[in-house]
Amino acid sequence: MGRQKVRVTVTIDPDVLTQVKSSIKSGPLRSVSAYVEFAVKNQLVEDVNYEAMLAEMLEATGGPLTDEERAEARRILNGGAP
Repeated sequence: MGRQKVRVTVTIDPDVLTQVKSSIKSGPLRSVSAYVEFAVKNQLVEDVNYEAMLAEMLEATGGPLTDEERAEARRILNGGAP
């Protein structure tokens, strides 16, 4: 028996939802929930990989970022959002 799921509510752009539903019709995932769970799991892996890559880069360049450098990097990675 699989793990119990928890219901959550998310808000997304209608065009994104249309694309998700289109992908569900032609892909292996059978529901919006399955699609979102798959996407979130993949993002979590990417987050871990990013942290590992960052640690390697820091080791190669001489140390950790300052708080200001970290804030700037987050701003850039978030598309300019604070």
